[in-house]
Amino acid sequence: MTGDMKLLYDVKSIRGGYVAFAGDKGGYITGEGMISNGIVSFDKINFVQQLDHNLLSVSQICDKQFSVHFDANGCYVLKPGFKIPKEWILLSAPRINDLYVLDMSQAITTSAQATCFVSKATEKDTISWHRRMGHIHLRKMNHLVSNELVNGVPLKNFHLQDVCVSCQKGKQTKKKHPTKKINTVAVPLERLHMDLFGPVKHKSIRGDQYCLVITDDYSRFSWVAFMAHKSETFGIIKNLIIQIENLYKLKVRRIRNDNGTEFKNHSMAEFCTSKGILHEFSAAYTPQQNGVAERKNRTLIETARTMLVESQLPIPFWTEAVASACYTLNRVLTVKRHNKTCFELLQKRKPDLSYLEPFGAPCTIIDPNGKFGAKAIDGYFLGYATPNLRVWNLETKRVEEWSEVRVQRYTLPVKNPGQPWMFEYDDFFNSINVEAVEENAAARMFFESDNATVSSVVRPILVNQEPSSSVNNNTLNNEDFHDANELNKSSEDDEFVDADQEAPTTAVHGTSEGTPPVDAHRTAEATASSSSSIPGLELVVDLNLNNLGINVPVPDNPETRIHNTHPQQNIVGNVQSGVQTRNMLRNNNNAGLYAAIRESGQQNDWSFACYVSQEEPRTWKEALKDNAWVEAMQEELQQFQKLGVWKLVEKPAGYKKIGTRWVFKCKKDDRGVVIRNKARLVVQGFRQIEGIDYNEVYAPVARLEAIRIFLAYASFKGFKVYQMDVKSAFLHGVVEEEVYVEQPPGFEDPIHPDRVWLLNKALYGLHQAPRAWYATLSHYLLENGFRRGLIDCTLFIKEQDGDLLLVQVYVDDIIFGSTNDVLCREFERIMQDKFEMSAMGEMTFFLGLQVQQTESGIFIHQTKYVGDILSRFQMSDATPIGTPLPTNHGITPDLKGEAVSPSNYRAMIGSLMYLTASRPDIMYPTCLLARYQVNPKASHLAAVKRIFRYLKAYPDTGLWYPRDNNFELVAFSDSDFGGCKIDGKSTTAGCQFLGNRLVTWQCKKQTCVATSTCEAEYIAASSCCSQVLWIQQQMRDYGFEFLTTPIYVDNSAALDITRNPVQHSKTKHIEIKYHFIRDCFEKRLIDVVKVHTDDQRADLFTKAFDKSRFDFLLLVNGIKVKQE
Repeated sequence: MTGDMKLLYDVKSIRGGYVAFAGDKGGYITGEGMISNGIVSFDKINFVQQLDHNLLSVSQICDKQFSVHFDANGCYVLKPGFKIPKEWILLSAPRINDLYVLDMSQAITTSAQATCFVSKATEKDTISWHRRMGHIHLRKMNHLVSNELVNGVPLKNFHLQDVCVSCQKGKQTKKKHPTKKINTVAVPLERLHMDLFGPVKHKSIRGDQYCLVITDDYSRFSWVAFMAHKSETFGIIKNLIIQIENLYKLKVRRIRNDNGTEFKNHSMAEFCTSKGILHEFSAAYTPQQNGVAERKNRTLIETARTMLVESQLPIPFWTEAVASACYTLNRVLTVKRHNKTCFELLQKRKPDLSYLEPFGAPCTIIDPNGKFGAKAIDGYFLGYATPNLRVWNLETKRVEEWSEVRVQRYTLPVKNPGQPWMFEYDDFFNSINVEAVEENAAARMFFESDNATVSSVVRPILVNQEPSSSVNNNTLNNEDFHDANELNKSSEDDEFVDADQEAPTTAVHGTSEGTPPVDAHRTAEATASSSSSIPGLELVVDLNLNNLGINVPVPDNPETRIHNTHPQQNIVGNVQSGVQTRNMLRNNNNAGLYAAIRESGQQNDWSFACYVSQEEPRTWKEALKDNAWVEAMQEELQQFQKLGVWKLVEKPAGYKKIGTRWVFKCKKDDRGVVIRNKARLVVQGFRQIEGIDYNEVYAPVARLEAIRIFLAYASFKGFKVYQMDVKSAFLHGVVEEEVYVEQPPGFEDPIHPDRVWLLNKALYGLHQAPRAWYATLSHYLLENGFRRGLIDCTLFIKEQDGDLLLVQVYVDDIIFGSTNDVLCREFERIMQDKFEMSAMGEMTFFLGLQVQQTESGIFIHQTKYVGDILSRFQMSDATPIGTPLPTNHGITPDLKGEAVSPSNYRAMIGSLMYLTASRPDIMYPTCLLARYQVNPKASHLAAVKRIFRYLKAYPDTGLWYPRDNNFELVAFSDSDFGGCKIDGKSTTAGCQFLGNRLVTWQCKKQTCVATSTCEAEYIAASSCCSQVLWIQQQMRDYGFEFLTTPIYVDNSAALDITRNPVQHSKTKHIEIKYHFIRDCFEKRLIDVVKVHTDDQRADLFTKAFDKSRFDFLLLVNGIKVKQE
């Protein structure tokens, strides 16, 4: 079995089984072939792509009549016919199903004197001792005998092939239910969660005993209905689904509920089949699979309980309290992943809360018949029946709906007369079987502000949590959160919720049945449960905070794992040679073995793997188990200490602290090889409040167009472009505000665990961090003789003796180049004096762009990214094709076509849009298909896959910037009249060149409908003119004054309109903003020139062509394949 296809020949594709590896990994067998070293051949070698090592079966070697011999030096495959003398054999293991099984208790010995090699217990002895020791775990049994903690047990190793049935009967427990980390529901009504609670102890005023709760998974919008009997459930569900589908113009696709007979019956099955609805059921005794509905029930009941207790209304009003709670919660609770209310997600508008009233408040109703008597009737406010209000009329003793109601919001309710049972709220709501999870005493002590100081002996540690969730939970103390979304950090997005974390202690099953529809559907939604329980909290009585063994002494003075002095005998190589870069090694003929391996191109396959971790840990606890990540984390904290980022202080009263978390990333080179483990400590900036914790946050970053102009200028001047990366750049920015953050998880101060860090410098994650870093860098560069660009604030220029040094900044990534190499070396020295640089050298990989600099020019491509997206969307084995779009593509809205997944379609379009940074050849088809992201069809997906097939054929195509003396600014403008099949709007296209170097291009649908080709071309030329003006301003920083820049247009009428403003009768309906091209023409900033349609380079961005015309346009636009 191998994962390297190059080793096999006569390979054929098969669909084999699944092969599991260590660490919960594996892969499928996708091929079969032969392997040979010229002497010995083996067939039926399976190919598993995910396998990193080659495996050869000893039994298969023996099947070829060969013999295998192992010794201390290696393994030897012997010729057929070799036999071992019997007197040499001490033990033999028979072959059973391609395995050689050695049973030490029944080992066959051929020598006269038997030797005891191990004292391993047989399975029979293991079972006996397991029973004699009280059915303790085998691991505990082996621990006792191996460490000689007991006497009288002659055996040293217990093993058991199967489990002990008696142990399973006495000890088996339910496994923790996994949470769903990614929510796949993308539209409202795609899945509805349903649950029924009841019967309650006392009937409502309408005689209802059951409550049906239906919750939309996407928006968490809820509907409630009350009923007297379970048999009414189906009718309510059927009517509700029909109503909401008609109201919101959406289709219910799936419903999920438990196995109650009110849901699992013949009528429900027939209805779901007729509507095409997938009916999902949770497993028996597993309410976590219906966790959304269970949490919703609990939230509604708790809110209704609060309302009813405050209003002091009798218990029979419980249905009105639940309905009012449902209506209110729909409008006030937010869905965390969208940061919108449930109402807005479903209704597409923000809720208006101005008319909300307190439940049970006294109110007055205008009496239409009260001419000479009282004009108002007393009552109690009960809820909403839009556009009316529901009230309890004290005269008629009935629930009525009125429009003219005056609620006394500030009057406290008065207890109504009645029997004692009518006000025993605790007894009533406890009968509904929704109980709060008791909070751990230590957790309560930890999260209460009065007891926030943690004991030095007993520390609460969050276990089995993601870093984000554990940090969020730690930041709850000393703060009040009134929103249920903030109160429940345990993810309301999860479909399946662990019972210990979110679901009630006693599951709220659908043991109740349906009711008739209520007067009006009153809606509500509950986010997460309002329980005060803290999931995943356990007590650890340990003060071992240094991640060391219990027997390792802890020094009085803490020591780090990063040292700046080493014994000379431990240093490999010449001490005086300094750091050797890859470019220096390339020119070193005496580099030895490493140089030879480097020439083969395989050094990265093993050198980096020896010293760095290949996997990114999910939590900081996993990272602490790997030395490579521990060193990365300590290196980050060492950098904090070196730069004076923070200091440990007591948290002042009235200030809040911001949580921190670790982010782990495996840094890769342009070939995808992991070369570095990076651990970054970030703060939770989303908890900052604008105007209190920060003010200004804007920081300029370089545009991709500016990067391409920089490279075009470098190819024109013939100098090399270098790049550097400032190590921990944000840590150099000075923070003006007073910010307190938590101690890093896993690295808390053992003496002062309750203290916080006061920031002197910015940390990653703070809103003001990018602005602080930019201010520090720009101020330092300006002090050293640089001037800032007038248009591009990320461009810094320095002139000296006629030479120019250019520096382009993108956050902490910097590229620079100069016509004089001395200025480059001086800039490196200046930066190293102030900042610590982690990467310096010739520019090869920047912002996802691969840059290849040669003597003849500069080539920009994204070959690595093309391979990544082909693999991501399973298009690596697609059939290549010559053009990204057929000539007669016929792409229309296709309203009757088969719908496809919008999320997958948008992901593919987004990946292609990023690729257009260096691939203008796919700009037009990508922009065309991006118009159908709202409702994609199968025809649109097929067109997108054709683009991927084109990328499969030409993965290494990119922009070519030749080293020549032509650097004139020219532009081409074109349009596709009425190209959009949705609204008939035209497409604007344009491209701009510096010499023969394509630097910017556009393809965008026009905002208005053009009535003629002349108007469409005129609008396109105006858009191209604005881009030309921006390039002219940008090039002034480079020392160029471009005037009368030609814009080539292939429409004579558009040229006449631009040159002769007298023809106003044909242009008076064109928007004024497009006429500024005339002003630019009169000022001689631009010139419009007629070009033949065959020479129009912008055609590439307006329509599809056949292979010959398409290749010609690629050639004239400077788009070439890497080998060319």
